[in-house]
Amino acid sequence: MDTIDTISQLLQSSNSQYRLYDVGRKIDKLSKEQFEKIEQNQIPYPTPSQGHACIAIVFWQKQSPQPYLWLLKLPLDERGLLNQGARNHFIAIIVEALGSDLTQDANQQQEELLKGNPYLFTPAQYKLASLNSKIKLELNQAASEHLSPFISYLNDKTTWQNWQGIGVQGMSDFVARLNEKESIKDNHSELLSKALPYLPNEVLFPLCGALENEALPLTLLDSLIESFKNSLKATANEQTLPRQQHLLRSLASNCHHPHVEQLIHQLLQQQSLAADLLITLSGRCWLALANIDNLMAFFEHLVACEDQSLFNGIFKDLVAIPALRPVVFQCMRAPERSEALSKAIGHLFHQA
Repeated sequence: MDTIDTISQLLQSSNSQYRLYDVGRKIDKLSKEQFEKIEQNQIPYPTPSQGHACIAIVFWQKQSPQPYLWLLKLPLDERGLLNQGARNHFIAIIVEALGSDLTQDANQQQEELLKGNPYLFTPAQYKLASLNSKIKLELNQAASEHLSPFISYLNDKTTWQNWQGIGVQGMSDFVARLNEKESIKDNHSELLSKALPYLPNEVLFPLCGALENEALPLTLLDSLIESFKNSLKATANEQTLPRQQHLLRSLASNCHHPHVEQLIHQLLQQQSLAADLLITLSGRCWLALANIDNLMAFFEHLVACEDQSLFNGIFKDLVAIPALRPVVFQCMRAPERSEALSKAIGHLFHQA
């Protein structure tokens, strides 16, 4: 067997068809060309999550419709580049266990080798549900049996509290197919838009976990924005803030849309913001912070929380994102930054 230097080469040498997804911050497709550049350390990983690249690799043989799935968590260096040693170790474990045939049925010894692979991980269940929906759509496979009950639930407007018969996988399948011809024909976007004000948290929260991974139709996007604005106006109680958080995260894949840009700009102009909303903004809607005005306003809200450890954690997280890194440095040097922000940055580097 020829020397295998990259995961891309490993997949290609086994004659596998494959797709790649980032599964760290949210579920998003990685192109093969982009992944090859990441593996060769030509570019940093675009969406690091706590210092790691979290990647799903779906692969299959042409003669077999059965896909296989690897879920990898590979460390990155301080520049966001892939740790080559860890990547090479992963390859060595796979080659030792499976050789050149990645789709073979592993025997017990091979299974032990694969199970002991330190770079494999299991994402949260809601992420697995969204990933499964995307894979089935990509491979032209039918949605799960849970899709129909969710559509029936949305259509039956008299029983919003009878949600026990619907599942997260059904919601994820519904959301992943919103832009498909069949869903457009059946007005699924409008159906969900009309249901939003009535959905109990038990349905809305996991639904928003699926919505965060998709480019949404305008009708639904505006309905989610309106629901978020209404939640801000609602009387504060123990359920208000979680609802706000989930509605905000549902917009994650639409941060470049003018309506979302306007919403987040207005949000950052408020006199105060809860720490939980700031965490949601940085963790899910980080692309909306990729300009100096928004990021400065965000950091000023963050220091107002008077929690240095929270500031440190979010600052380190944002500066690791290639798209935000230069803007973070601009904020550090901005002469208009407040004394509180200057002190928080100083404490950060003093502790480092």
